Amino acid sequence: MHGRRLLIQRVIDDQRPVAHVVKELGCSRATGHKWLARWRAEGDAGLNGRPSTAHRLARKTDPDLEARVCALRTRLKRGPRRLAPLLNMPASTIHAVLTWHGLHRLAWLDRPTGQVIRRYERDRPGELLHVDVKKVGRLRDGGGWRVHGRDSDQNRLVHLERNAGRKVGYEYIHAAIDDHTRLAYAEIHPQTNGKAERFNRTMCDEWIYSRPFANSQDRADALPGWLHTYNHHRSHTALGGQPPISRVNNGPDQYT
Repeated sequence: MHGRRLLIQRVIDDQRPVAHVVKELGCSRATGHKWLARWRAEGDAGLNGRPSTAHRLARKTDPDLEARVCALRTRLKRGPRRLAPLLNMPASTIHAVLTWHGLHRLAWLDRPTGQVIRRYERDRPGELLHVDVKKVGRLRDGGGWRVHGRDSDQNRLVHLERNAGRKVGYEYIHAAIDDHTRLAYAEIHPQTNGKAERFNRTMCDEWIYSRPFANSQDRADALPGWLHTYNHHRSHTALGGQPPISRVNNGPDQYT
């Protein structure tokens, strides 16, 4: 939009040739004249972008036929070439219909029912966070072999130091992604995720293997109670004997 307004300003207000202005703006003469014609016909509203989709599709597949394609796909689990003789349609058209309806990959279908398997997604931001740690090798000063090549002096020096037991080690990228919004947070640390690993160990000792459970549901039912105890009542040496909730300002049942 900004470039189109500049075009109008320089051609109309400054009375400059279209050929000179479009060269400055990096577009063709045809494009420049197109936007000028739209502006003269519609004013500033003509400078808005328009969808490139056609207003009418003369050869659009009939909706009932599309429904038949989808029904056979989910029932027979066959590809476009094998469905073409049954529907008396080109395989390319069947593929286009399946792609439009998200049925073009058998791996996305539940084999017994033929229904598309949808990935789950939480309804609200912050409801579920995905957390992971990625280990990456540290970079030596000046870069590694990807910068200098495998036959470089830097790469030979790396091998000599590695054989001598002098390694640069690793860095750990701690990442968290919100399930609903896909907002991401990442931070690089020289250590692994020690706090989470210690929590996993505590969780195994005090919940997962704390007693014999009748089944998985029995164990899952015990998780909320254990989490409440961990967060609100279990003392932590690193926190001076206080529970984790003590470090949360204005948490539940806290008014400070």
